Amino acid sequence: MSQPRSTRPRLLQAMIDAFRLPDLRRRILITFGILVAFRFIAHVPLPGVDAEQMRLLFSNNALLGMLDMFSGGAMRNFSIAAMGVYPYITASIIMTLMVPVIPKLQALSQEGEAGRDKMNRITHWLTIPMAALQGYGQMVILRNAGVITEIGALQTISMIAALIAGTVFLVWLGELITEHGIGNGISIIIFANIVAGYPQQVGTGLLVQGQAGGLIAYALISLATIVAIVIFTEAHRRIPVQYAKTTFRSGRMYRQSGATHIPLRVNAAGMIPLIFAVSLVLLPGVIASYFMNPATESPNFANAIYNIFSPSADVPLGLIYWGLNFLLVIGFAFFYTMVIFQQQDLAGTLQRQGGFIPGIRPGKNTSDYLNHVINRITWAGALYLAIVAIIPFFAREITNVQAIQLSSMGLLIVVGVVLDTMKQMEAQLVMRRYEGFIKV
Repeated sequence: MSQPRSTRPRLLQAMIDAFRLPDLRRRILITFGILVAFRFIAHVPLPGVDAEQMRLLFSNNALLGMLDMFSGGAMRNFSIAAMGVYPYITASIIMTLMVPVIPKLQALSQEGEAGRDKMNRITHWLTIPMAALQGYGQMVILRNAGVITEIGALQTISMIAALIAGTVFLVWLGELITEHGIGNGISIIIFANIVAGYPQQVGTGLLVQGQAGGLIAYALISLATIVAIVIFTEAHRRIPVQYAKTTFRSGRMYRQSGATHIPLRVNAAGMIPLIFAVSLVLLPGVIASYFMNPATESPNFANAIYNIFSPSADVPLGLIYWGLNFLLVIGFAFFYTMVIFQQQDLAGTLQRQGGFIPGIRPGKNTSDYLNHVINRITWAGALYLAIVAIIPFFAREITNVQAIQLSSMGLLIVVGVVLDTMKQMEAQLVMRRYEGFIKV
């Protein structure tokens, strides 16, 4: 007999129920153990780095400070895990965009489990050159800033190899979490990076910021942003689908019918448009940083470009950076959604499985109808992403809180990972005769 539903928060209740089951308890402990090992690795520094100069550089550079937040302090320490799993994410995005362009990759994506394994293997190999390029770029920036002393070619190669090894090791840890733990391992590694940097930011903000009202307003804006992210992450449009199948058993014909729906997400692109937009908007500032005059000399044109394309720029210069960010997020949201939607080929899948949308003919008519629907709901998802992308600018201008960095991508990742992990935990509980959070 079922007991009344618990009044505890859903995630807390799920954790309590999961710890009562030995196999789920083992999965949770494995996940926590891997995350602890990962955080130890994030504090293993590479040799030849001036720690004091590194601290000053990250405290005075808003761009590097934002990137350091995503690494959980690993960039500030210039540890072997300084790049995190982002080269793997970059390789995954490149593979996704190349599938509709390269026929061989498109054929692989349609070969089922074997094709996915080959695609995953190619992504792993592509991660290595991506990590090498990113690691070398970081070393050049730090060398120009005087953080890394002049080193020889052999030491440079060894440091890049260590950075590549750190990235590959973190990807392996993430896959261990996916296989033996709870949730998507790569996402949880990124989640741990972001969350690890929040306590230090909040502590710095409490020490530096003297106005309690500004901190309260900042917290309220952050909470409202999280609520909006939860709503739009779960929002979807249901397209009704009916199936009519004819099967033959023992020489007789049977007709079967059923109804279901296709959930089209309002934000089908996730946080990918934010990554693309931020990368493009920051690119001019990164290039300009190689040609800037030092702070002791008069600024040149590169200094001006760097100040314009900086997330910490004040009004009116800040309007250029954040305005471009807003428009690019909308554009990339439509672009990436269309790429993913065309790869799914929902109209063809429905036709092959004997399904149809009531009132819509199968084939081209169904494809046109689904394209029309996805275009309309993507406007809502794109505008939502664009507004979330520029909320940090308005939060900073309204509250005048400078010590704490509110990151749109960080909040999207944190909320998305928590929701996904909670759903997986619920699914594990249901598989073990738990009906959600009601004990039976």
